Amino acid sequence: MATTVSQGTLSQEERAFATRKPRSLWSDARRRLLRNKAAVAGLLFIAFLLVVAVAAPLIAPHPPLEIIPGNGYRQAAWVHTPNRPSITGKWTYPLGTDAIGRDVFSRLVYGTRTSLIVGFIPMIITLTIGVMVGLVAGFKGGLLDVGLMRFGELVYSFPSFLFFIIVMTALKDTPIGKFLNGFLILFAALSLVGWVDVARLVRGQVLSLREKEFVEAARAIGVRQHNILFKHLFPNCLGPIIVSGAFIVPGAIITEAVLSYLGIGLRPATDPTALFPVSWGNMILDGKSAINAQQWLMIAPGIAIALITLAFTFIGDGLRDALDPREAQ
Repeated sequence: MATTVSQGTLSQEERAFATRKPRSLWSDARRRLLRNKAAVAGLLFIAFLLVVAVAAPLIAPHPPLEIIPGNGYRQAAWVHTPNRPSITGKWTYPLGTDAIGRDVFSRLVYGTRTSLIVGFIPMIITLTIGVMVGLVAGFKGGLLDVGLMRFGELVYSFPSFLFFIIVMTALKDTPIGKFLNGFLILFAALSLVGWVDVARLVRGQVLSLREKEFVEAARAIGVRQHNILFKHLFPNCLGPIIVSGAFIVPGAIITEAVLSYLGIGLRPATDPTALFPVSWGNMILDGKSAINAQQWLMIAPGIAIALITLAFTFIGDGLRDALDPREAQ
């Protein structure tokens, strides 16, 4: 015979546990994410970069495009310069200057803006296209699903980096390529080939969810299809979508840096009032020819790209673990 335990026989801790409000899945995921020290460190670093990007005019000691004649290839402040003892140890230019006297540290600070915008904007566009295609293909099925997936395979079969090179080279000197110093075609190139993986991921999630009981119940009570799609299926796909977005950002930043290193990336700004006057990829390109004269011209943006990539990798791994229901405790 089953026995029942009266409220009076429970300890105070047991009563508190029995009567506490259950945590939601998102609160559990947040709790698991905050327990991941690497993910938290990545989040703090990205938050720091966001502050640097917004407050760049206050942090940078010099305008990023300011040219000072006779000030080229100044070494970092801690580097002793035997032939120029008067400037050794001076922190006016913490990381030195480039060939024409522009402050490397100031350019590095302003480059944070460019790298973050290059990472987040293509990520938003890529997720938007991929999620919409994946939702429709998985939910509708049939010929529409086949057509969308075959088109995705056609796009996916073309080497993505070769596509970037062709687009940037062909359109760089056109009005479209010159618009916003090349940001427009860079965003388009990164997004047009990146959505396929997201679409496949979302389609797989929808195929596994559309026959579930809660979807059948929604159909039975007459819920419209678009409401089922966006109010029932889409929220249940958010976990993998968020994780995917965290890994898209560093990929876009690295791609921009490589394209700029090849000389086909963003166009260097000439307007002193430009919001995005320089990118870390442009700095690495400038440092390639000056690696023996001024090492920090290449080392500083290289370290910055490595750190931001590592931070987003930690965040993506942390989100993947936190949003996995099998990790729930």
